[in-house]
Amino acid sequence: MKRFLEGSLTIAEFVRLCRPEVITAYPITPQTHIVEGLAEMVADGLLDSQMANVESEHSAASVVLGASAAGARTFTATSSQGLMLMAEVLFNIAGLRLPVVLACANRALSAPINIWNDHQDSVSVRDSGFLQFYAENSQEAGDLTLLAFRIGEHQEVSLPVMVCVDGYLLTHNSEIVDVPSEVEVKRFVPPFQPLHKLDVAHPLSLGLLFEPAYYMETRYSIEEAMARALELLPAAEADFQRIFGRALTSRVEAYRCEDAETILVALGSVIGTMKDFVDERRERGERLGVLKIVSYRPFPREDIYRVLRRAKQVAVLEKAVSLGSDGPLVSEVRSVLYDRPERPKVSGFVVGLGGRDIRLSTLEEVMEKLPGPTVTNEYIDLKTEVEVS
Repeated sequence: MKRFLEGSLTIAEFVRLCRPEVITAYPITPQTHIVEGLAEMVADGLLDSQMANVESEHSAASVVLGASAAGARTFTATSSQGLMLMAEVLFNIAGLRLPVVLACANRALSAPINIWNDHQDSVSVRDSGFLQFYAENSQEAGDLTLLAFRIGEHQEVSLPVMVCVDGYLLTHNSEIVDVPSEVEVKRFVPPFQPLHKLDVAHPLSLGLLFEPAYYMETRYSIEEAMARALELLPAAEADFQRIFGRALTSRVEAYRCEDAETILVALGSVIGTMKDFVDERRERGERLGVLKIVSYRPFPREDIYRVLRRAKQVAVLEKAVSLGSDGPLVSEVRSVLYDRPERPKVSGFVVGLGGRDIRLSTLEEVMEKLPGPTVTNEYIDLKTEVEVS
């Protein structure tokens, strides 16, 4: 069914279709509408779920940890400082192998206070053990939510999943989306069957103290689960196409890259602007393409290499920084190409921090800088010192 929905309510509707048993979150802009929408569905009898009111994001994460450990399908959402307050618990959720689904409405981190979009929040917890998927538009935000429950709860994976959605740019914009039926979603997202759960009839312990003799193996098991998740994504894409009659991109999407000499790489909603830019440049005879990375964790190294290997140059645009070092995304793209027989020049550009607009002129500036020396943390559209003062 086609519906005209705000991005946040699209996520809420797709979460409802997955039938979570426990939902909780603490209000923080721009995430709030997601859980407000779900709370209204529960109040109206459209969703049979327990809504837990909590006093902080740390508590919200703790509630879904406990509920998931007891065998319930769970969902939460947050943004920015809220995600940072959750961080302690996020590592526990992943370490306990609990498939919590979390929607992150991406927002800049303080200080200074900024409520607009970039990716610094989710990128900062990329090593927590959560899978991370980044949406280009509202439809993808909903579809990736379905994928999150399916892949995270798969017994060969059993890991939490973060669906990252650009704050305001997607959460507060309305688009026409294809909302599937409950019957279709039940075929794609089977009932949650946890491998282990807290049960008084069959007592077990979770989260015990692990001495040096055993701790490293727990990290290795998560690494193996990430690899299995990556292996399971193609089959999930095929099932999605068969059940819903449309495609789902879960790893990478290559746009006009077949003969591209220059490829632009990014995460999230900026991809739409990049596609328009490439179309315009193609009309001038320039051979440009776009690589959209959807799965940031697990990182689809071989898929990325297959797309980039024949290009002459690659421009990685990222809305996050690793202060004092190379950019987080450009570092990983370069690691994919390191010591490979075919290896394009890779430069990294910082764009859109704190919600600054990424326009066609921004991409023009990137293209002007590409022929020069390789750069790593080249800030684009940066105001001069005089303008700042």
